[in-house]
Amino acid sequence: MSAILASDLVGMTASHLLETWRRFGAVGPVYEIIAAGQILPDGDRLMRIRVVESGEEVDYRLTEILDDPLER
Repeated sequence: MSAILASDLVGMTASHLLETWRRFGAVGPVYEIIAAGQILPDGDRLMRIRVVESGEEVDYRLTEILDDPLER
């Protein structure tokens, strides 16, 4: 059995988050995760998100997304 690399885990996590909704902190605006971006030198990954209130699309770190609560 082959070893799973950290970059593989980042890719698997990123793909499972696409088209899900989260919130910036407990009471912040809701955003949708719309695309997976580049893997950064520190092993983190940029994800493209759309802020629902403004329609703005920005890049946001995967580690930050994982800290934000799911939107219900």
